[in-house]
Amino acid sequence: MRKRGSLYITLMIVILLASILAIPAMADAGNFSGSSDFGGSYGGSSGGSFGGSGLWTLFALGSSGHSGGVIAIIIIAFIVIKILKNAGRRGGTATFTAARTNGFSELKPIQTLRDTDPNFSEAVMKEKIGNLYVRMQTAWQTNEFDSMRPFMTDSLYSQFKLQLDELIRSECTNHIERIAVLEVNLLGWRSDEANDAVVAQLQTRIIDYISNDKTGKVISGSKTAEKFMTYEWTLVRSKGMKTPEPSGEGKGDTISIHCPSCGAPVEINQSAKCPYCDSVINAVSYDWVISQIKGISQRTGR
Repeated sequence: MRKRGSLYITLMIVILLASILAIPAMADAGNFSGSSDFGGSYGGSSGGSFGGSGLWTLFALGSSGHSGGVIAIIIIAFIVIKILKNAGRRGGTATFTAARTNGFSELKPIQTLRDTDPNFSEAVMKEKIGNLYVRMQTAWQTNEFDSMRPFMTDSLYSQFKLQLDELIRSECTNHIERIAVLEVNLLGWRSDEANDAVVAQLQTRIIDYISNDKTGKVISGSKTAEKFMTYEWTLVRSKGMKTPEPSGEGKGDTISIHCPSCGAPVEINQSAKCPYCDSVINAVSYDWVISQIKGISQRTGR
């Protein structure tokens, strides 16, 4: 009992010191990029981990969110306490298991999605994912993450926004430069009672560093080192939704709907914001939105 009390006291001291002294150590939108490389090979979509520890999956989008500061410390503290309790009950060594996506069946070949959605296009989906990645990193760097609100699930957006707000309060800016989407692969799709989901692997290149807003000094990362990132993205939309017929020339993949708040006609393309009542329309009922992101690997160029 005395040993258990000492562990708790030590843990609380560490958390307090970390809360006071912590500076952002991870970067890019969602804090997946870091000072040390991780991963090295893609392990599929069955609940992979960030950096091999299994912990970062808990902080991924949708079911999780990796925070680089006080919020993350509090969450980590809760996890450590839980592990200590479990260890005491079992009388052995506690093992932490990465969180996994629940409620979905195994992935089906992406081509079979056209059996129920004849207008679905793999090429269009890949382009959409690539564009969303660039847009997300840009919104993160400029502190204008509200523009991503229509293209993420509520929980995912909230987690990212909390992380960015913490960075802003620290008077720091995360610079993400030379963004390039090198490859997008659609791994398959699946369904549960509410949603259809497409799982994709992204390979990208970025230069990623954090600077102090007052001094301009780089406090994390590098202005010159290229990082080659691999992610797993999950995008969802309401079950049974169909890809609309291709629009007329110049329309791209715009979807025309009526605003749920005021009934005005709205075209969901860039902002998904009603121009009449300023309501932000989440596109999940009409189009694919990001629900989860996992960091699979990072390799820093030499």
